[in-house]
Amino acid sequence: METDRPLDALNEARNKRVIVELKNKTQIVGTLKAFDIHINTVLGDAEEQGDDGSVKRKLGKVFIRGDMIVLISPA
Repeated sequence: METDRPLDALNEARNKRVIVELKNKTQIVGTLKAFDIHINTVLGDAEEQGDDGSVKRKLGKVFIRGDMIVLISPA
């Protein structure tokens, strides 16, 4: 499937592991479950990553406000 729009790329990533980087430099890795037009995002099995890539803490299911997100990338 070709991605013509940003939301198409997010749709392709649904139910896959992604890295979400926040404005405060926090990185959260989890399975992309849902998102809306504001990029408010729900991740399952989420974990906060340390600077060295280690797991800082397990978060489980999280809701992230879209205005806090800098990037979303495949894990």
